[in-house]
Amino acid sequence: MLNLMSTRETNLMYKLKQLKNKRPLVADLGFISGYILLFLIMSAILRGLMLYRNFELTTSIPFTDIFRAFLVGIRFDLVIGTATAVPLVFTLLFAKGLNTRKFAIVWLGVIVSFIVFAGIVDLDFYHQFHVRLNSLAFQYLNEDPATVSSMIWNGFPVIYYLLLWAFICVLYISGLRWLNAITEPEVRNTAPIFIRLIVFILVFFLFALGARGTLRSGPPLRWGDAFLSQHLFSNHLGLNSSYTFIKAAMAANGKNIDKRWLATMPDPVALAISRKLLLDDQDELIEPNTFPVLRIHTPEKKLERTPKNVVFIIMESFSAEFVGALGHAGDITPEFDKLTKEGLLFDNFFSNGTHTHQGMFATGACFPNLPGHEYLMQQAEGQHAFSGLPAVLKPRKFNDAYVYNGEFSWDNQKGFFRNQGMTHFIGRDEYKNPIFSDSTWGVSDEDMFNRSVQELSSLPSERPFYAILQTLSNHMPYALPDKLPIEPVLGFGELDEHLTAQRYSDWALGQFFKQAKKTNWYEQTVFVIVGDHGFGINRQLSEIDLLRFHVPMLIIAPGIQQAYGRRHHTVGTQVDIVPTLVSLLGKPFKHQCWGRDLLSLHNDDSGFGFIKPSGSDQTVAFIKGDNILIKRPHESAILGQYSFYPKETYQISNDKTLQKSMQDSLNAYVQSSMKALLENKTGLGKKD
Repeated sequence: MLNLMSTRETNLMYKLKQLKNKRPLVADLGFISGYILLFLIMSAILRGLMLYRNFELTTSIPFTDIFRAFLVGIRFDLVIGTATAVPLVFTLLFAKGLNTRKFAIVWLGVIVSFIVFAGIVDLDFYHQFHVRLNSLAFQYLNEDPATVSSMIWNGFPVIYYLLLWAFICVLYISGLRWLNAITEPEVRNTAPIFIRLIVFILVFFLFALGARGTLRSGPPLRWGDAFLSQHLFSNHLGLNSSYTFIKAAMAANGKNIDKRWLATMPDPVALAISRKLLLDDQDELIEPNTFPVLRIHTPEKKLERTPKNVVFIIMESFSAEFVGALGHAGDITPEFDKLTKEGLLFDNFFSNGTHTHQGMFATGACFPNLPGHEYLMQQAEGQHAFSGLPAVLKPRKFNDAYVYNGEFSWDNQKGFFRNQGMTHFIGRDEYKNPIFSDSTWGVSDEDMFNRSVQELSSLPSERPFYAILQTLSNHMPYALPDKLPIEPVLGFGELDEHLTAQRYSDWALGQFFKQAKKTNWYEQTVFVIVGDHGFGINRQLSEIDLLRFHVPMLIIAPGIQQAYGRRHHTVGTQVDIVPTLVSLLGKPFKHQCWGRDLLSLHNDDSGFGFIKPSGSDQTVAFIKGDNILIKRPHESAILGQYSFYPKETYQISNDKTLQKSMQDSLNAYVQSSMKALLENKTGLGKKD
């Protein structure tokens, strides 16, 4: 029996060998087809690694959704696989076909090694940001190489991932060599030209279908085609890292994005809707024919003592999901929780983006995070005048200070805020003998807050001041002092290190307030404490991962609780902070913020906000009360209802009337603000 089987196998191999020798064109087709199959297998392995690395996100996802993600992933993988094999297809026209297989193996080996590298990078990129590899990678690559290299080396298991990359590449190239061995003809007979032409046309047609990723007429496979589930991770799982990265590169200039948003409705209609959203009874519109929402806001005086100074404290990655005062366990933020007993806490507050860059210009310049302008501070439009904190308070002769742990060149923070009117900057190079200094980012939050007290106390007392204090210790790679003044966080798995950094930042915040309360300027100052953004955790709420945007916002000022209470449920975002805080100074002021004074709204106004992830993910959302409208590119909007208290919930809503209203509000808000940005009409207009 064994001899018979052996004989049959020998005969089969002989016949295959004879076939490929007599039909080299067929052999080349076998090699190309085998490569596509090998590429799909390798891509499935990378997708399996993505699933393994982020498995904690699958706890509430049905197996059928994961299975569908792998199926739809084949289509995205085909787009990349067929594109890489196009040079091989053209060799079918040559007399001897794919005569030099070494060239093919080298080409496919090099190009796919980059694809595998992108897939390996995406494992922790997604784990960190909950988006597939996109323009955020370009953003980091454009920054200081030494800082980025240090962050990557100290924050990720680089050696492990390099070994994994090498292992997959070796397996893949071995597969190519084996594929070549079983398909390479010993003799290359020349096929007639008309046969080669017919074969080329048929194969090229099949590859064109593969590159489109779909059989439908109209547009080819799109990012939104992966979104078949209500669970965000299963949708993202179907995407291909190289696909999203290439799409990000193609859309890097943002011009096509602008065109889509600038024509959603007639400009007068969009402007009318935006003004209705933003203006309240205490606003008087001025220069309406020139500027979209420039107005005089006359606040109602409710505080017994009017504050003199304003201090913004922007806390790195200070997620609301771990704040004890918002109902979360773990004792991560005990100092912030104590401070909430003295101030007004907003519990439905959101960052406008998911990156510090967006948090800075949204908070300081009160301008939203718009599609195509996620890195506004580094764009030409970022040099325009805005009506943020520096512009609003400069006419009142305020002194200023911006105190930060790190390099102000990062994200062009100094260039942007200097252009807006700030003059006094303290960065990592201005600290002498710090308690702790990290080679990646700079000094510790403890050092930053200590220096802040010194700087604010040294400002001339005869003039008011405003200050921006920005923390950094709660950023990967979470470099903290050797002797921690807190107990390390335990019990949260791989989040322990991150949450230890958040607890340390919280401790440093508490030390700042202990020192500040001893100064002569504390009782004359209104403070706001806000997170610049949240971070990815093992739960994803809604199709835009709403928990990454949920941050605490706390206002501390003399008599704030007596005037406004201890808890505010109104929806707000970072663009609302400037008009809200400046209103507490008690005097009318001119501004063109794309947010509102949250303390002057009617009781029936539940608030609204516009949010968007960082990078080239063009998903946007409009929040109004407990409703959220989520819009992905080229897809119909999804209306849902969410809640954070007493537990996190989200469900799809079928209220078509509300969906239409919120869709109009979203379109109008983006169109009007983007038009104002592009036309340089975001500032305060003529000087008084």
